[in-house]
Amino acid sequence: MLKIAFIAHDRKKDEMVNFVTAYEHVFIGHELYSTGTTGQRIMEATKLSIHRYMSGPLGGDQQIGSLVATDELDLIIFLRDPLMAQPHEPDITALLRLCDVYGIPVATNIATAEILVKAIDRGDFAWRELVHKYKPGVDE
Repeated sequence: MLKIAFIAHDRKKDEMVNFVTAYEHVFIGHELYSTGTTGQRIMEATKLSIHRYMSGPLGGDQQIGSLVATDELDLIIFLRDPLMAQPHEPDITALLRLCDVYGIPVATNIATAEILVKAIDRGDFAWRELVHKYKPGVDE
């Protein structure tokens, strides 16, 4: 079971909902997280259960970042709007930086998201299961 987070800027929320709906069969059975409105919209359109954090501008990006920093997340699908300035851009930059620091795959557009979801479906993320299994303090 992977821990996957969904984040989408306002003008990308419809695209995220359509994407997750199309791949609902892949996401079912995984532990899902999201920022507030994005998660609500996905749950309304699917049968998926999502742990929702605050809206991105209100700290949701930072809450998801804390999951990355504590190795509690395996993958992020973050559909960003590159044509619209975001008031919480420093939070977004910090989240992406944490993903780079901790080696967490992150898709920032639909094309990359599809590649990662197909990899999940094939079982290519099995290495993350080993990361969780051999985490210090677990099964010692």
